[in-house]
Amino acid sequence: MKHSTTQQTRRGRGPARRIGRSLALVLPVVLVLSGTLAVTRVSWSGNSSHSVLAASDASVSDAKPRSVRRAPQDVLRDKLLTELQEENPGVALTHLQQAVNDRPSLAGHCVSIARALGRAAVRVYGPTRAQSYARPVCDTAFATGVAAAHG
Repeated sequence: MKHSTTQQTRRGRGPARRIGRSLALVLPVVLVLSGTLAVTRVSWSGNSSHSVLAASDASVSDAKPRSVRRAPQDVLRDKLLTELQEENPGVALTHLQQAVNDRPSLAGHCVSIARALGRAAVRVYGPTRAQSYARPVCDTAFATGVAAAHG
């Protein structure tokens, strides 16, 4: 028995092929446009009141920040340096330890703050007296700052 396999393929015809070609042309355009719109809607500055920006908005380029926010570790460092000058390094080191205990996110900055306190203590009190305030706050970083400023 002989079976004939004369089934013809319909190349270039049919709804599936037309839909596929249309998607191949339209889809990249849609993706590019949606990506562009998404980028213009992201709040890159962190200020949620200006979250929707147009690329042609001229007021954006002329705008100046109202106030520059400082990082918490910078605020803490300045506060402790002031305390070191007004009182003594022991008070500043105690407050540094308390701040790190209260806000564990500051622990990564503890060493740099303690070193800055050590260097400032040498300028204010001299190397010998500054070393007398050393404690094991932030793995002796204060003493390292004293030694670096003295040597």
